[in-house]
Amino acid sequence: MSRSLVSLVRVSKTYGRTVAVNHVSLEVGEGEFVTLLGPSGSGKTTTLMLVAGFEQPTGGEILMRGESVVGRPPEKRDIGMVFQSYALFPHMTVFDNLAFPLKTRRVAGPAIAKQVEEALAAVRMSGLGGRYPRQLSGGQQQRIALARALVYRPSLLLMDEPLGALDKKLREEMQGEIKTLQRELGITTLYVTHDQQEALALSDRIAIMNGGDVIQVDSPLALYERPATEFVAGFLGDVNLVEGVAAETDGNLARIHIVDGPEVVTLDEPSLSPGKRVRLTIRPERLEIWTTAPAVLNAWPGRIREAVFHGELVRYGVEVPSRVVLRVTRPFRGPDALLAAGEEIWLASRPEDWRLFA
Repeated sequence: MSRSLVSLVRVSKTYGRTVAVNHVSLEVGEGEFVTLLGPSGSGKTTTLMLVAGFEQPTGGEILMRGESVVGRPPEKRDIGMVFQSYALFPHMTVFDNLAFPLKTRRVAGPAIAKQVEEALAAVRMSGLGGRYPRQLSGGQQQRIALARALVYRPSLLLMDEPLGALDKKLREEMQGEIKTLQRELGITTLYVTHDQQEALALSDRIAIMNGGDVIQVDSPLALYERPATEFVAGFLGDVNLVEGVAAETDGNLARIHIVDGPEVVTLDEPSLSPGKRVRLTIRPERLEIWTTAPAVLNAWPGRIREAVFHGELVRYGVEVPSRVVLRVTRPFRGPDALLAAGEEIWLASRPEDWRLFA
């Protein structure tokens, strides 16, 4: 990670007896895109508001380039802010909406026009300065809100669920535009969302939050492949979760008896001993469907319980002995490759694709 622009050091925020943020420590590097991801009530928006200066911490320290900003008002923190609601002034033109924060900072008149045009060009909205927000689509309004946050060239961009009001297709388009713009400008970004796919698509690193705590901070790939806790595994993407009992170890492999199910061979864990109860997860896309028995360590006869078509994906529910049902995801490869409920198949997996939580 590059040199830190923002440092949170054991930051807490309480409201009476309610703990919203619990001793959170986090570094955001210069030019980095970091996302706070978690369910509702996890503390992610409160953390963002603390960095912005709209809330003050109960304890801990917030630093920007090594200097404390606790107690410093938002307008003195060199930040740009984008909200889900856009917060555009309806009675002002697009140009005036972008000029407003420059005027409050006493930027000289000639410079205002130049910076507004540069900001509009950055979000590909040149030529629309004379329109009013009501004359723009939702996606255009979101671009203008982003341009207004960037117009005075802040060091830090804060974004709170900025795409929440857009439909799925437009959200995906805007995700690509936000990431491209962030890379082009090199602006440090702290982003809040509850959408896992959005976080995976945009972020250099993701901080998973729950109950006011930061559970794990890592790259999207590392979080998806090596979740530190069962919560992270279940929250970031889809997983199958089963319970089992350790049977024996053999070299770097361990055999786990799934409760009411088959035996699974996984990679051994140092703390694993025979008889220990564990919980196992595996991603649906890591399970493979075969028409004949494959020669692999984990292979079980199965039966298709359900098949749900999702366009580019097909999601199956597969029953394996003894009545354990695992979810399996496969790319859609045409009607001839679809499997129907009731079909007999084989299900297989690799030992390294299982995650074990004792």
